[in-house]
Amino acid sequence: MKIFLILGAINGFLAVALGAFGAHGLEGKLSEKAIGTWEKAVTYQMFHTVALFVVGILGLKFQSGSLSSAGWFFLAGIIIFSGSLYVYSTTSIKMFAMITPIGGVAFLIGWVLVGYAVMKFL
Repeated sequence: MKIFLILGAINGFLAVALGAFGAHGLEGKLSEKAIGTWEKAVTYQMFHTVALFVVGILGLKFQSGSLSSAGWFFLAGIIIFSGSLYVYSTTSIKMFAMITPIGGVAFLIGWVLVGYAVMKFL
């Protein structure tokens, strides 16, 4: 479970850095809508960074395959959901916007698995 704490730290750093880059480096270079899309990517990345920490901390106390799976689903969601929105907001290539929901489903599965683990162990 230590891996999810490390991944949480990495993603926290990246979310802050990408948020600052969006606010300062992309200002005036992208449309308002594209900046909004970038901000949504940062927001979801940060929320699910916290989820990685939750998984890591719970996993230190309760050994659970569902918690481990949840962590991997959260990471996949960050990469697919936020990653596709970062690329879409800067390129306007619609294919990237079309794969974003796959990342959203990964987030949902992660939350269901966390809920299952909590019901099982607490």
